Amino acid sequence: MTVKRFDVGSWLDSPMSRRRLDLSQFAGERAVVADICAQVATDGDEALRALGKKLDGWAPGKNETFEVPARDLAAAADRLPPADRAALEFAAQRIRDFHARQLQTASTGPPGLKLLTRPVRRAGLYAPGGRAAYPSTVLMTAIPARIAKVPEVVLATPPRADGTVPAAILAAAHIAGVDAVYRVGGAQAIAALAYGTTTIPRVDVVAGPGNIYVTLAKREVFGAVGVDGIAGPTEVLVIADARARPDYVAADLAAQLEHDPMAWAVLITDSAPLADRVEEEFESLVGGLERSEIIRKANCCIVVAESLDQAMQLANDFAPEHLLIVTADASRRATQVENAGAVFVGPYATVPLGDYVAGPNHTLPTAGAARFASPLGVHTFMKRTSVLSLNRGDLEMLRDACVRLAEMEGLGAHAHAVEVRLE
Repeated sequence: MTVKRFDVGSWLDSPMSRRRLDLSQFAGERAVVADICAQVATDGDEALRALGKKLDGWAPGKNETFEVPARDLAAAADRLPPADRAALEFAAQRIRDFHARQLQTASTGPPGLKLLTRPVRRAGLYAPGGRAAYPSTVLMTAIPARIAKVPEVVLATPPRADGTVPAAILAAAHIAGVDAVYRVGGAQAIAALAYGTTTIPRVDVVAGPGNIYVTLAKREVFGAVGVDGIAGPTEVLVIADARARPDYVAADLAAQLEHDPMAWAVLITDSAPLADRVEEEFESLVGGLERSEIIRKANCCIVVAESLDQAMQLANDFAPEHLLIVTADASRRATQVENAGAVFVGPYATVPLGDYVAGPNHTLPTAGAARFASPLGVHTFMKRTSVLSLNRGDLEMLRDACVRLAEMEGLGAHAHAVEVRLE
């Protein structure tokens, strides 16, 4: 792998600076996903069994179901090494503490108007299981749903070839309060949650990250069900000055790239010597990492800016999923952030803390979506309903403007529905 180097002009001319989630390049995968979703919508569990054998390498036998026995969740938590369980419990509590602050209650506006905020009835979560098991994703999705007071929370995750699910996933599901775990992966899992089958209930919202097939399936079923977002590959952007430690910066770049060969890591600095040292540290570090092959296939770029002000502007244009600021004035620079999924300030606020134990959610907008989207949170599982309750005096106060607007739009029946009540 070679780290790509840019000056500002060449960076701005490069399509890398304008990367976006371009699903058109996955035409073949989209066709496969559409077919999978159609099969599940039509044939339910029968389709899931056939797809499970073909894609997951396992499907339940005649006397089995897709659901993991409920007792296995608590048993998995009990079997975990004490240090592993303690880490999950520690992370879970910090995630609860942070997300509890997002709760919204009913609010009122002008006389007669109330806004109700209520949870969906059932949430469906997805935890990936391809290259690695991600118990942290279970915590990050299930805990906000529970804080939102969603009555039923279910989880789908890919099984192993023998039909088992990693103990860490089951333990996290138990700690987070998941009601049921289903051994189904990929696009077929998203379709099952969206449409429902005989054994897997239809949900109202699907949340959680996954591979390209999961992403495309979310796009396919959206409208039949709500989704948390259409996510692209993970990414980090680091802004660093000459004082930053190059080994720290290199470590954060590599940490994000080990997720996925399509991942992004970008350093923007006003110091050419730092850029040189980070590149050296990065090349040295990657050779000794277990997932070096994945890192070497991913996208790693260094941009040398003219100033830190320009670096901040470039970062806001890039709108990264994760933004790490390692400058002498990092706290002040953080106030200049306009677009980022999550911001990490200072040399000790390494991004993996946000992935696991800091408290904020690690399911974040990617591919520039931070310009308009927010991290997964309690609001993902909530819906808002306005309630209008008026007396005659309220109607009289609103009448003239309402009737005039209706007439402007040529909707006489709208105007009549107001006026007839005041005759």
